[in-house]
Amino acid sequence: MKHAIHTGYRTMGKFWRLLALMLLLGWGSQAYAQMVGTVTNLSGVLTARHPDGSTRIMSSKSEVLQGDTLITQSNTYARVKFMDNSEIVLRPASEMVVKSFLYDAEKPERNNVAIGLVKGGLRAVTGLIGKRNHDAVSFDTPTATIGIRGTHFGALFCQNDCGGVPTPNGSTPANGLHVDVAQGAIVLSNPGGSQVFQAGQFGYVANFNTPPMPVPATQGLQVKMPQSISKNAPGSKSIDASKSVSCMVQ
Repeated sequence: MKHAIHTGYRTMGKFWRLLALMLLLGWGSQAYAQMVGTVTNLSGVLTARHPDGSTRIMSSKSEVLQGDTLITQSNTYARVKFMDNSEIVLRPASEMVVKSFLYDAEKPERNNVAIGLVKGGLRAVTGLIGKRNHDAVSFDTPTATIGIRGTHFGALFCQNDCGGVPTPNGSTPANGLHVDVAQGAIVLSNPGGSQVFQAGQFGYVANFNTPPMPVPATQGLQVKMPQSISKNAPGSKSIDASKSVSCMVQ
């Protein structure tokens, strides 16, 4: 009888420990899977891959969660508006990770945004976090980190997959990171060095150990988005940069 009671206590103890662990894991998952933005415009198939490896097909008005990797198919443009009113438009065949997005309107010193561009291209417009503290926002790429200075910029990372991208001289874009700045400024940094690019300027970084270099405007690549994706309602700001620089990536 005593043995049966002791066994019952041990079984109940395991049950409560297991339940506590499940609740803890569930709370941690909810804390990590915090909503940080919303898909506002979409022209094709957009997939979100969560940190646990699960995926879901996104639609217009779908929520973007902390830690999500957003993946656009070959014919897809997707626009995301984040909680601080910053916006990012992804090109087709792109992959972007929301590494960190912490926004506290009451405690701006806690704010932090870290976006990772794994492949493809994007256009981005700074929101409230970047306006309050530009050092709190960064975009990581395989060749360099992009720091912002109250910015509207484009980035295109090529790795033998930019054959269909038009260039001023008709050649295929070189592998590496291509950037253009429509407003404000950006800072490209990697172990090879740092370089500031102002509005109307273009830049290029060949690889992680090569310093960023300016590109003449006649040779620069601008990441341009379709008007159906880049334009807001009448009277609001646009993420299109066609009026700021002359060359484009379609």
